[in-house]
Amino acid sequence: MTTERSEARLVIQESADIDEGVTIGAGTRVWHLAQIRTGAVVGADCNIGRGAYIGPGVTIGDRCKVHNYAMVFEPALVEDGVFLGPGVILTNDRYPRSIDLDGELKNADDWHADPVTVRTGASVGARSVVVAGVEIGSYALVGAGSVVTKDVPAFALVVGNPARWIGWVGRSGERLVADGARWKCPATGEVFVAVDGVLAPATPDTVVRPSLGFDGATSAAGSPVGDGSGGVA
Repeated sequence: MTTERSEARLVIQESADIDEGVTIGAGTRVWHLAQIRTGAVVGADCNIGRGAYIGPGVTIGDRCKVHNYAMVFEPALVEDGVFLGPGVILTNDRYPRSIDLDGELKNADDWHADPVTVRTGASVGARSVVVAGVEIGSYALVGAGSVVTKDVPAFALVVGNPARWIGWVGRSGERLVADGARWKCPATGEVFVAVDGVLAPATPDTVVRPSLGFDGATSAAGSPVGDGSGGVA
């Protein structure tokens, strides 16, 4: 195991299973029975919970929380400040099969790993599943128990199976409140606008034009465009 050490203390419980060739940043804590496989990179000041699994070649940024029994399969990219709740699964196989077309047991050469990407500051609630190839945008929030089958825009709040858009959240994690054609964070006072399914900070010269919502209705609040299945486009 390779570790980067500084004055901040690195804590790895004795029962954790850490392969050779792993890089772990200063100040990170790895708890009992966690597994971190070859080539994985875990940043500084992270918390890797009991029984969590981080696959080979996975990248975890700084100040992330990977809670108990979360499973991060290779080659996922988890950026800085991400929260993965207990039992979260980031999958990597878009077309899972145990056997190939000849009926033989598949091996590592018989499939292509399709990574999940979780952008800075996003949160994925307990026992949620994120399907291979999906990207979760910065500061988005996935409600507990969701199944995410499509990309999630930055700051979006999605829930359910399949996960569907129900609102926006701010950097604080609190749900934004609609204020005319704008959205306001009750915790910070920050004001945002959503145009064509993209949320951005409001500026004095921001012009808000209507965009199409999930139900096909015109919405000045600018909800993401849906495909009719209830998922996030």
